[in-house]
Amino acid sequence: MKIAILAPIAWRTPPRKYGPWEQVASTLTEGLVEKGFDVTLFATADSITKGKLRHCRPTGYAEDSSLDPKVAECLHISQLMEAADEFDIIHNHFDFLPLTYSGLISTPMVTTIHGFSSPKIIPVYKKYNATCHYVSISDSDRSSELDYIATVYNGIVTAQFDFISNPDDYLLYFGRIHPEKGAHLAIEVAKQSGKRLVMAGLVQDEHYFTTHVLPQIDDQQIQYVGNVGPSERNQLLGNALGLLHLINFDEPFGLSVAEAMLCGTPVVAINKGAMSELIVHNKTGFLVSNVEEAIEAVRNIPQLSRADSAQWAHTMFSQENMVDRYIHVYQRVLSS
Repeated sequence: MKIAILAPIAWRTPPRKYGPWEQVASTLTEGLVEKGFDVTLFATADSITKGKLRHCRPTGYAEDSSLDPKVAECLHISQLMEAADEFDIIHNHFDFLPLTYSGLISTPMVTTIHGFSSPKIIPVYKKYNATCHYVSISDSDRSSELDYIATVYNGIVTAQFDFISNPDDYLLYFGRIHPEKGAHLAIEVAKQSGKRLVMAGLVQDEHYFTTHVLPQIDDQQIQYVGNVGPSERNQLLGNALGLLHLINFDEPFGLSVAEAMLCGTPVVAINKGAMSELIVHNKTGFLVSNVEEAIEAVRNIPQLSRADSAQWAHTMFSQENMVDRYIHVYQRVLSS
C-alpha cells in the first residue's frame, strides 16, 4: 500500500513548538513507516521524516512572513494532487480545500477533520460527503450533516513523555493564549487556590494577552514561559500538580490534555467538546462547569492516582493505537 500524507504547512512537520495538525500528521507518518508501509509525506522542505518527503515550500508560512499563505497552500496541495495516481490512498490533514480536487482524481481520499473553524466551511464537506471518507478526532466533534467512516483519537509518541510520580506544587496552563482557551480563568483559579501558575503557549491573540494576561504576570505566583518546544513541554507537563484546561468552546480534541495525563498529571477541564471523552471524571481529572467548581477540583487533585492517569492515556491515546485504527480505515476504503 502506497500512502500519501498531506500535512498542513503553517509549521514544520513535526512542529518545533506549536502546530497540532502537523504534529498528528507526523506521528501518523512515522508510525506507518515503522510498520513497513510506503509513505510519502507532503510537507515543508525542512520537515523531518523517515518516510519519503516531497515539498514545494522551504518553510512554514507561519514561520516565514515573506511567504503568502494562500499561494503556499495552493502550490502545496496541487503538488500532491498532480501526483495522485502514484498512490493507493491519500490521507488529507489539511482541512477542506483538498476536497475540491477529489472529483478530478481516481485515488481515494481519507480526510481527518481536525475541527470546524466555522460552520461556513461545512458546505464544502457536504458537497463531497458521498465520495470522500471523513474521520472525526472525537465523537463530540461530528457534524450531523456529514457521514463518517470512523472516529480516531489523536495519538502521542509515548516515549517522548516521562511519568512523574512526585510533581512540584504548581498548576499549569498549556495552550494557545486566546480567549477561547481560558487563560484568564486559569489565572483566576490559581489566585483563588493560592497556587503558583506556570503558563506556556503561543500568543495567538495579542490584544487578549496584553489586556487580560500580561497585567497578571508577576513572575512569582503567575509566570509565563513563552511558546515552548518538546523537551520543555515534557518537563512542564510532568512536573505540574495539575493542568488547568478551562476552555469556553467545544474543543475537538486537546493534545495537551492527553499529554498531561500521559505524564501522570490530572486535568481540570471545563466540560465542553471532547473533554468527557478524554478525561475520566474523578479518576484522571475533573470535569467542571465554572471557576468555583475548578477551585474545588484543584483542592481534590491530591486524591487522584497519577498512575491511573498515565495508564488511561497510554491505553487510549498512543501512537500505536492511532496508527492501527487508521490502517483499518485504509483497508475499509480500499476494499470498498
